[in-house]
Amino acid sequence: QVQLVEFGGGLVQAGGSLRLSCAASGRTFSSINMGWFRQAPGKEREFVAGMTWSGASTYDADSVKGRFTISRDNAKNTVYLQMNSLKPEDTAVYYCAARIGGPIIVTIRGAYDYWGQGTQVTVSS
Repeated sequence: QVQLVEFGGGLVQAGGSLRLSCAASGRTFSSINMGWFRQAPGKEREFVAGMTWSGASTYDADSVKGRFTISRDNAKNTVYLQMNSLKPEDTAVYYCAARIGGPIIVTIRGAYDYWGQGTQVTVSS
């Protein structure tokens, strides 16, 4: 079992920045591949960014490439999502997710084994 808790959501103006954190417990964090997803009202949950368990590989969705950065601190059992140059269309509930398995980044929601409860990010225009 892996428990995930997100922090850091909130309201920000367009062009601003936020950093989301996701604290993990219950399993050796350094063996878990991590991802961030988001879900806007009326839309499907979509992949945002992912990182392998070692941190050696990352992948960002095209919609956030160059603006969002995923990182992790295995000593703190935490994964981060730094979000810069935020746009109103980034408004969504953001979820962190954990995938047990080989060190590859998967963008498919169903491939992830554990999920956090989500944190709301609202970007005003």
